[in-house]
Amino acid sequence: MAEEQGGMPAGTPRGVRAGAPTGASTGAPAGAQTGGAPTGGPVVHEVPYHAQWESAELVRVIIDGQVDAAEDPRWGQSGAATPEEYAWWSWRLCGVACLRMALDHWWGLAPPALTLAGECVAAGAYVRDGESLRGLIHTPFADYVRRRWGLAAQARELAPAELAAEVAGGRLVMVSVHPAIREPAGPAPVRRGGHLVLVVGATDTAVVIHNPSGFPGESQSFAHVPWRSFERFYAGRGIVLGPPGTGGAGGARSVPDQQPVGS
Repeated sequence: MAEEQGGMPAGTPRGVRAGAPTGASTGAPAGAQTGGAPTGGPVVHEVPYHAQWESAELVRVIIDGQVDAAEDPRWGQSGAATPEEYAWWSWRLCGVACLRMALDHWWGLAPPALTLAGECVAAGAYVRDGESLRGLIHTPFADYVRRRWGLAAQARELAPAELAAEVAGGRLVMVSVHPAIREPAGPAPVRRGGHLVLVVGATDTAVVIHNPSGFPGESQSFAHVPWRSFERFYAGRGIVLGPPGTGGAGGARSVPDQQPVGS
């Protein structure tokens, strides 16, 4: 949950709608399209969900300490060499999970989490110091996303209205929030930020997020957080992601290869 504190065939990226907002996903909860968004109509993009743990159904029991992350039966899918390596990284992969969702949305691929984490370290978006990790650092991360994956990416401050406008314009936004946003009706956190979620939609009453550490069946995918509640958790900054060829990516249209940086 930590946050700042061989070639593939060419083709049109999946999910690109010429910058136009998409309708609600078939996986969106009932009511996702109700109400009028502050941007002129409700927008919910069709974005696949990925948790920061490989077994999304185990997120609650892992966070609650009932199950050690190393016991996740799908740990090997992360690209980690050992369950212990996976367990260490899994608590720090919220930003990587958000990137996997965006890549799955636009490119139709979701590289292993530890592959992306290693590339982020090489790019300076994560800084390891022994057993501690500084990350995800927004500006070098945005640079990495543009260079490596051909997406538009910009680290910036965003007011809630600007956030809604970006989503209405066909973009996704990784935003810095407190991890307690998984239970928005709970008490206000003592600080804002510290965790990254992916904003995939907006209505007049709520921001719609994919939360990498959300609870299954409650606050993982297409979770509606009332705007008033959202502002209690939101640090006012994030990373705006756009489809390939929409700026800052040199007009790239071919699916990038998946060889790790520095290989």
